[in-house]
Amino acid sequence: MSDIVYLTKEGFDNLKKELENLKRVQRPAISAQIAEARDKGDLSENAEYDAAKEAQGLLEAKISKLETMFANARVLDESKLDNSKINMLSRVKVRNLNADREMEYTIVSEKEADMKIGRISSKSAIGSGLIGKRVGDVVEITVPAGVVKLEVISIGA
Repeated sequence: MSDIVYLTKEGFDNLKKELENLKRVQRPAISAQIAEARDKGDLSENAEYDAAKEAQGLLEAKISKLETMFANARVLDESKLDNSKINMLSRVKVRNLNADREMEYTIVSEKEADMKIGRISSKSAIGSGLIGKRVGDVVEITVPAGVVKLEVISIGA
């Protein structure tokens, strides 16, 4: 059994749209490419056919992965989150004690993570290190650059 994937309503809707696009737009387009390449003759020396079949395999693998994720998705209700400790969808402000700098993150699923907008995965080193912590807690987290010391300043939803 696969892991449960926690998503925001927006993330769930985006996953659904992506899956629909793959099934209804991209799958038929690749089938058409395969049919066109097949019509060109000898398949044993047909590079277009080989490329289209490979693209089809990659697409089907992606569809399968997204279908599994969709089946295991749970939409989190932000209004019911406990803000006394860091959970999924928590907006957290932390102070990096090594660099004396404040940072804000929202803890999200891997699918929704985007560091450019401050969304970090709950499975990342920092995300998993912060889960369960409370305001005032100091945590040491091992990251690729070494050990970072973070103090939780605030938690919001």
